Amino acid sequence: MIYTKAGDSGTTSLVGGTRVSKDNIRVEAYGTVDELNSHIGLLAEMFRVEHGGYYDELKAVQHNLFTLQTLLATEDADVYARLPQLRLEEVELLERQIDTISDLLPKLQNFVIAGGNLTGAQCHVCRTVCRRAERCVVALAREEHIDEVILHYLNRLSDYLFVLGRHAVVMKGLAEDLYIS
Repeated sequence: MIYTKAGDSGTTSLVGGTRVSKDNIRVEAYGTVDELNSHIGLLAEMFRVEHGGYYDELKAVQHNLFTLQTLLATEDADVYARLPQLRLEEVELLERQIDTISDLLPKLQNFVIAGGNLTGAQCHVCRTVCRRAERCVVALAREEHIDEVILHYLNRLSDYLFVLGRHAVVMKGLAEDLYIS
């Protein structure tokens, strides 16, 4: 059964069973990462259909975000220690992917306005949701211990999504929409 009615009173369970309000900062943090994960699922399908590349990279990101969500949804240190962890190697992989994609792009002289094509626009939606998730995790980290690799990953992921958005436009031979003041 998909519904339990346990959340009808405005509470939810964290991993480990602790019940908290649905507007708890921890729930906001992992919920925003969940939203990001859904947007990246759409982006992965757009790349698979329209561009034929980056699908596997984006699916790996989704798996990392699920791990991250689970960690953020866990306040019990003993339970947390038994969970799969996000590793620094995942951050380093994003950095290598950013470098590879960046090498394919023209040097940027202006701010990029989100858009260019559907896939590029969705990359920017993902990037902005990622930045919001990062802000939520920063707020949580002021109150609770958060493994810094989580913040590093979200920060690097938004950079990855930025260059991927540019690449989605450029690789189709389209001009980027640049902000010129």
